[in-house]
Amino acid sequence: MARVDGRRHGLRESAAQCAPLPRAAREPRRRTDRHDLNGTGTRADHRAAASLRSVTLSAPAGARAAPAARRALALIILLACLLAAGSWRVYSNTWDEPEHLAAGVELLDRGRYEYDTEHPPLARVLLALGPYLAGAHSFGTPPPNGTPEGVDILYQDGHYWRYLTLARLGMLPFLVLLCLATWLWARRLLESERAALLAVLLLVSVPAVLGHAALASLDVAAAATCLLALYALELWLASARLADAARFGLAAGVAVGTKFSAVPFIGLALPALALTRAATAWRQTPGAGPRAWLVGLTLAGLAALLPLALAYGPRSANPAGVALRFNWAVSYLLQERGPDHLLGVLLSHLSLPREAKDLINGIVAVKAHNDSGHLSYLLGRTGTTGWWYFYLVALAVKTPIPLLAAGPAGVAWLARDGWRDRNPWALAPAVLIVTLLAFASLFSHINVGIRHILVLYPFLAIGAAYVTVRAWRSLAALRPRRAATAGTAVVLTLVFWQLSTLGTAYPDYLPYFNEAVPHPERVLVDSDLDWGQDLRRLELRAAQLGIAKLSIAYRGTADLKREPLPAFVVLGSRRPVSGWVAISELARTRNPADYAWLDAYPPLERIGKSIDLYYIP
Repeated sequence: MARVDGRRHGLRESAAQCAPLPRAAREPRRRTDRHDLNGTGTRADHRAAASLRSVTLSAPAGARAAPAARRALALIILLACLLAAGSWRVYSNTWDEPEHLAAGVELLDRGRYEYDTEHPPLARVLLALGPYLAGAHSFGTPPPNGTPEGVDILYQDGHYWRYLTLARLGMLPFLVLLCLATWLWARRLLESERAALLAVLLLVSVPAVLGHAALASLDVAAAATCLLALYALELWLASARLADAARFGLAAGVAVGTKFSAVPFIGLALPALALTRAATAWRQTPGAGPRAWLVGLTLAGLAALLPLALAYGPRSANPAGVALRFNWAVSYLLQERGPDHLLGVLLSHLSLPREAKDLINGIVAVKAHNDSGHLSYLLGRTGTTGWWYFYLVALAVKTPIPLLAAGPAGVAWLARDGWRDRNPWALAPAVLIVTLLAFASLFSHINVGIRHILVLYPFLAIGAAYVTVRAWRSLAALRPRRAATAGTAVVLTLVFWQLSTLGTAYPDYLPYFNEAVPHPERVLVDSDLDWGQDLRRLELRAAQLGIAKLSIAYRGTADLKREPLPAFVVLGSRRPVSGWVAISELARTRNPADYAWLDAYPPLERIGKSIDLYYIP
């Protein structure tokens, strides 16, 4: 019973007498599409989602699949670290390792950072931490050249291999970071954990990546931190949230604090990715007007200062040295024209903290180095200003052939699907490869190896994984089955060929060239073939052969007088000798006329990948 307007009404009985009303059909529950990166609601057009779903190896298996994928990822990373570590006791110190070690130890031991300041300190401190804790200390060799200091540190107290191994160990965290950043990109692009695992596996099967990850140098560290910063940048552009802007700023600051190549790479990537998103998906970030972007960019810039302040801050610097280096940087800019000159004028009138002066000096030092060029070698020629096609050649000869074929094809395919579906994430790899490769090719005069563009390999690996999965799924539906079986065999053969480089190139990942290059020394040398790494192998082989006296032409930073070589003399220029002769490819290509007389004799053997051993009667 219910009372309405003071009256009682028998609703219960009336309801019992009424026929039940028909229910309206229940509307399907509306869910936010998992491809809607901004969470703005369901999509009117699901073509993009369908396109990306079509490339997954299988549908996600829910929460139970994630732990298995994480374990598989951990195993891949562990395998990569073990393979990289396999060359630690095979290779002598390479050209740059002593100076990086000296700079890091000086900062830890003396609180100063004065050696080779065109590289920032973040990664150098990490590689120097192990040797420093093991007893290495700074000798205070006058700056700016830190190579003699680093050589003294390595050889002090007879702990050469201990200090060198610990320094190389300090770079493995950056290999881990590179794999994790690739995993993040691949999961976002491929939307399948299995496909993402394939991308990471293809990345670690690139010998150049493992080769440089095994050294106490900055190139894999630079690639890892820059790749993570680019991922954070794309996340911010997709969401326009201040939290993502701050994360991007922090990641960018870490990348710049690792290597200054991050400045042009990230600086060019930002407008390139922003324009790509504006052309394809500007409606996916509602409410993000110019003011919101300006605030986010300002926040990112402020956040980037935090890791840079930590990198350059904690030290007891020499005020006179800081002032001298900063004044040099300002003077260099004032000698330039255009914006560089105006920047020099501005800096000359500003009162800056010591950390900012050190940072500016480092960036200007890199610019000065690039302006003056660097002695390099390509296709039988030497030069100091570089070649616009240097990195194209380096990619062609240093990349395993399966990845060289599948990587660009997959990136292009992914970009085509991204343009069709208005998906900026799918366009990002192609945009970044073109942008960064164009900058390195057209503006870099420091052509010393593939190591300067290692950041491109994760995107090529993702492209190769994309095309592999697409091919696999297409073959599964192909009729007749005989053609499908043949196609599947081809795909498996290419994948096996790519992964087989892990075994066939071991432990010589650093000087690896693909099968299309029978004579690497005619194409590239520098850090791609000979970085001074095979001296230890020469010592062991000389002991096996019982060589009593050796004439040697070697270019590297190891101290020959403190190495266990037989009695030796440095091979003079254009002075033929008899007996045992060892010459490295870097020495031969730097001064080919000086050692042309050796062309009349065949070498007895190649020591490692970079030293020829002769016996001249």
